[in-house]
Amino acid sequence: KGIYVDRMASAWFVRRFIDPNAQFKFVPAKGYKPLPNEVRFDMFEAEFTHEGDRCTLEVLIGRSGLRDSALIPIAEIVHDIDLKDAKFQRPETIGIERLVTGIAMANKDDNMRLERACAVFDDFYEYFRRKGAGA
Repeated sequence: KGIYVDRMASAWFVRRFIDPNAQFKFVPAKGYKPLPNEVRFDMFEAEFTHEGDRCTLEVLIGRSGLRDSALIPIAEIVHDIDLKDAKFQRPETIGIERLVTGIAMANKDDNMRLERACAVFDDFYEYFRRKGAGA
């Protein structure tokens, strides 16, 4: 519950590249016992979550085996917002952080947050796909 940048981006990635029919359930971050066939991400003891210094989106991209250079800058930006470590220092990070924060502030409902975030990440992906990952 209360999804923010890494959960938003991870759900976007799953729907866009793994399973367009994926359904998401928003549950408490700790103590949730998954039902059969549920896969948890970006939460305590999840099947997909932070590993080492990588955020969940980075882990999902890596485990998927998908090689798409437009995903690299998105993952770097999500990493820096989520981990607050300025590892990649991409110039877009502050703007995306403010946009995602605005989505969270304007939408208490997680389904609405996800809908708005998916549209943003779709457009952001298109920008990097057309301009090249170094854009």
